[in-house]
Amino acid sequence: MTTTEQPVTEPGQYGPADVDNLWLHFSRMGGYAQQAPPVIVKGEGSYIWDDRGRRYLDGLAGLFVVQAGHGRRELAQAAAEQAEQLAFFPIWSYAHPAAIELSQRLAAAAPGDLNRVFFTTGGGEAVETAWKAAKQYFKLVGKPAKHKVISRAIAYHGTTQGALSITGLPALKQDFEPLVPGAFRAANTNIYRAPYFGDDPKAFGQWAADQIEQAILFEGPDTVAAVFLEPVQNAGGCFPPPPGYFDRVREICDRHDVLLVSDEVICAFGRLGTTFACEKFGYVPDMITCAKGMTSGYSPIGAMIASDKVMEPFLRPGVSFPHGYTFGGHPVSAAVGLANLEIFDREGLNQHVLDTEHDFRRTLEKLHDLPIVGDVRGDGFFYGIELVKDKATKETFDDAESERLLRGFLSGALFDAGLYCRADDRGDPVVQLAPPLVAGQAEFDEIEQILRAVLTEAWSRL
Repeated sequence: MTTTEQPVTEPGQYGPADVDNLWLHFSRMGGYAQQAPPVIVKGEGSYIWDDRGRRYLDGLAGLFVVQAGHGRRELAQAAAEQAEQLAFFPIWSYAHPAAIELSQRLAAAAPGDLNRVFFTTGGGEAVETAWKAAKQYFKLVGKPAKHKVISRAIAYHGTTQGALSITGLPALKQDFEPLVPGAFRAANTNIYRAPYFGDDPKAFGQWAADQIEQAILFEGPDTVAAVFLEPVQNAGGCFPPPPGYFDRVREICDRHDVLLVSDEVICAFGRLGTTFACEKFGYVPDMITCAKGMTSGYSPIGAMIASDKVMEPFLRPGVSFPHGYTFGGHPVSAAVGLANLEIFDREGLNQHVLDTEHDFRRTLEKLHDLPIVGDVRGDGFFYGIELVKDKATKETFDDAESERLLRGFLSGALFDAGLYCRADDRGDPVVQLAPPLVAGQAEFDEIEQILRAVLTEAWSRL
């Protein structure tokens, strides 16, 4: 219990003392000693409300999650109905209808022969599962030395020990080292800061893909099991793939007998306008990892979806995959996932993104007239706006300036102005936007207007 005297709050509002027992994720906890963090109590459509009654546009869909929007009663009802019938049973050598039906639905939507669904409770667990499956796969097919992973610089793949090892953000890893050995990095697809071919997207895409092959060759193809790539890289600010990039990566992986893992924890389920983002860019991976939007956040679930090729050795007599999670494929979450995908079909959410993604881009690109805006990039309903000190030279902010700009001003100012989004400096400073898939031009305009006002003020403070 705490005995420190705390400010008095109005009824229904939360003060610092109320959150003393809550350890927030990715947060500087010392900053909440005198002021409670924002407390969100309600959501409806593309908007959320705090405990003071203030409304905010949810410009990040919670955390790239709430695809179908907040306040969907039918998703809550699906959870309640399933809990009444069967609240829990593991899928360790047993099955239940919701997991069976959701696996069928996902396999039908996945490209190629990706037909086997291994359920987890979130994205990091899905990435962990994919790496372990890749390692065991190669042991089963007689190539036990193949265990390493290639991912990209600045890419984020999760916080579990294996997923964090695959992550390409040194600052997130240093406090937890030593991590799992065997993870290595290649160049990402940030053409705005391309060291070569910055004026030729196709040539840059081939160069960036070739860096993956160079990493495989340097480590030795006989030791590399998998390449993990997001269709649009999140950390660093929404790096889309250049033309031809994934075709080339697929060729490279096939040439060296390396599994290609499409990490779609963020990009799947309509974020880019297709159920699985690899469809949009025309490639078929060996595994897909997914989570977030599968239930629009109404209940936690994730999955690793494997191809028939990957599954084949696991079907041999006496073979098992000694890996699993208590709550993987949870009946309630699986039922919510099915109901969520029914909303996608009934309301055409994927098509809505495809129909309006260009409007979203054009609206955000209006911000190019601001001196602080260097680049606007992304795809679908998933965009990053890179902030710079000098548009002509692309000069970025140093660490101290970035700290003052993002944490000292932008994060709070954007929220105070009515927009929840992400001001991030994992890489160069960016503002990230990923509204619910039900958003339209009115929400796009509101995002642009708030960003314009706050970024204008930010520039005046430099």
